[in-house]
Amino acid sequence: MQMKICFLYHFKGIQMMFESQLVDRDLVLKTADDLLRTGRTKEVMIIDELGQEWTLKEFKKLNEKLNEEPEKVTVLFDGSYDVDSNRAGVGTAIYYSKGGKRYRLRENVPLDAIQSNNEAEYAALSFAVGKLEELGVISQPVTISGDSLTVLNQLSGEWPCYEENHARWLVRIEEKLDKLRIKPLYKPVDRRHNKEADQLARQALEGVEIQSHAEIGT
Repeated sequence: MQMKICFLYHFKGIQMMFESQLVDRDLVLKTADDLLRTGRTKEVMIIDELGQEWTLKEFKKLNEKLNEEPEKVTVLFDGSYDVDSNRAGVGTAIYYSKGGKRYRLRENVPLDAIQSNNEAEYAALSFAVGKLEELGVISQPVTISGDSLTVLNQLSGEWPCYEENHARWLVRIEEKLDKLRIKPLYKPVDRRHNKEADQLARQALEGVEIQSHAEIGT
């Protein structure tokens, strides 16, 4: 997660409030300590991407907790649909950092009673969001990428959703994101850049279930 540093600067009897650009969390304490060493910085506030604010003392305690939680999260999702059987396979690959290390979760599952390819895509994202909850992702922005413009644009509010069964998935996803206090950053990608999730979805439809969760290189 990235943060802004706000500080009150004193100079020759004049007080001025400054606000930094968003910076990575691991730079916040180093920068704040450097500002305080000048002797002219009197108050420091930290504001995250969701607008939550902390004093420097509060942030130091929070920072220790955040080191043990997932952050810098990216979700890839995809659904594969078989029209003859009304079955689908859904898959997700989730990348995140925790404790200075980088991890990847890859998982898929077959689903019955799916009525269309678009519904399979919604089911895939719902599955992915469920995995975010299992990982303990909370109160932070998450980049969500897929090749379904319908799903991503309807969730972002750019396109209306008229299909009743799609709307049910949409509500389910939004309620879960709200519960986790996740700020979704929807990022459409073309199929060439969604091969990992696509393969997982196809494997699920073929009866090959994948469950992988491992540390990866930075």
